[in-house]
Amino acid sequence: MKTAKKIFGILIGNFILAFGIAAFVLPQGLITGGVTGISIVLRHYFDMDLNVAVWILDVVLFLMGAAVMGKKFALTVIVSTATFPMFLSILTNIPALQTMTQDRLLSAIYAGILMGLAIGIVIRQGASTGGMDIPPLILNKKFGIPVAFSLYVGDFIILLLQALFSDQEQILYGILMVLIYSFVLNYVLLMGEKKLQLIIISEKYSEIRKELLDQADVGATMMYIQTGYEKKDQQAILCVIAGRRLHEVSEIIKKTDPGAFFSVAQINEVKGRGFTMERKYLEKNPDKKQRQIME
Repeated sequence: MKTAKKIFGILIGNFILAFGIAAFVLPQGLITGGVTGISIVLRHYFDMDLNVAVWILDVVLFLMGAAVMGKKFALTVIVSTATFPMFLSILTNIPALQTMTQDRLLSAIYAGILMGLAIGIVIRQGASTGGMDIPPLILNKKFGIPVAFSLYVGDFIILLLQALFSDQEQILYGILMVLIYSFVLNYVLLMGEKKLQLIIISEKYSEIRKELLDQADVGATMMYIQTGYEKKDQQAILCVIAGRRLHEVSEIIKKTDPGAFFSVAQINEVKGRGFTMERKYLEKNPDKKQRQIME
């Protein structure tokens, strides 16, 4: 089931990516990076069919990656290598998609959103979209060149080649699309089950811990700290809760120790026992039926 979900996520991501390119990038002639950008250059200078160029480039880059990076790497990109060109070929032959909008600004915005969302979905499955992701990985392995640097340089060169035969508006909207795509991609990669993290510092840490466990039924982790002014050794409490429970937990802390110091920070994703795994309890005192959360 886990493998099936990953494959489904990769398929959805590649479909969304192909849809964004077919419906918004190509009809408006926006410049873009990656394999699609190189294919646009080949189509302009050599009158090469875009879908054929994408197929050839994806296969060549995949074989390069498999030869240098190994079988394990090849397995993470083979689905994208096989399905993205197929989806793009199908979608570019649907006339309705070519006329969704004639507004370049709308096209740049929607293309950026869809492309960032699509690549983010694929990466979150532990896979890769393949294509122009592969050369930077090879350069990193062989010469130690940072992947991010190679990606930026590669995309810049591809965008520059398209700028040579694009009008000013196409270039400006293309740059806007890349900026939106980068923002959305980062957001999707960090997107998860957002929670609040509390760090509680109080001399009554033992009482607060007991109230959180017994009354609020939330997990608590004890950390050894030293106060800054008095250099006094004591314990602090780390607690992760849902946002809706902040008021309840705050009231417990204030009631137990009105002078307690606690900070609240939003965290993007929480995994493990009590969140993505079922909670477990131990009977602390069978007579009183008190329960303690397993941490």
